[in-house]
Amino acid sequence: MNATSQSEIQKLVSAEEWQLRVDLAACYRLVALYGWSDLVFTHISARVPGPEHHFLINPYGLMFDEITASSLIKVDKDCNKVIDSPYPVNPAGFVIHSAVHAVREDAQCVLHTHTRAGIAVSAQKNGVLPISQQSTFVLASLAYHDYEGVAFRDDEKPRLQADMGNANFLMLRNHGLLTVGKTIADAFLSMYTFENTCQIQIAAQAGGGELTQVDPRIVEGVGHAMKVQTGGMGGAFVWPSLIRKLDRVDPNYKN
Repeated sequence: MNATSQSEIQKLVSAEEWQLRVDLAACYRLVALYGWSDLVFTHISARVPGPEHHFLINPYGLMFDEITASSLIKVDKDCNKVIDSPYPVNPAGFVIHSAVHAVREDAQCVLHTHTRAGIAVSAQKNGVLPISQQSTFVLASLAYHDYEGVAFRDDEKPRLQADMGNANFLMLRNHGLLTVGKTIADAFLSMYTFENTCQIQIAAQAGGGELTQVDPRIVEGVGHAMKVQTGGMGGAFVWPSLIRKLDRVDPNYKN
């Protein structure tokens, strides 16, 4: 979008929503920067504050490194556009996200990826193994959902919702990874940990030797350890440094 369109969008939304747009656009750019995108075929959604149950999602067809704050599309819970946009939206891509948002009031952001490592581990019968420090953070709040084909049918939603429950990490079998967060920063940090967990597991298995597993008692106490590590701030602890990194690469996401 050009500068005029950006200005028009800013006039139509609150300052709080504009900041949410900037953060979500940054998240899309960071996912691309870290190599987790799958051309145009995954999504990151964020709920707009307020009682309307409106959400921001990517314009379908744009690469993640093209997305800007003003190009994000605001939709309702049925994926109808709330603000007119020249870009298309993918209702099928919103099925998983809308299912999670509908039952998780605590989840402002839902982040879904199709990475090679994530899908590889999702195809393994035992899923995530307790073999790394990163895996302990995931295992403390992990759920699984079996593959039912491309997720475009509403009748899958109740099963996905039941499987996820209150978990913050969801492994979609034979499909990919999903994280939720109270903020965009929280969802991103969780996905960073989830993705690294899977990459480490695939690398360790490739070594061919017997793997040493973490004591289950350590997993039980990992919630407190994570709070200590981030000073109780969660994703907010690392988000400013990620924004600085992104600004050095390309600050255009703010437009």
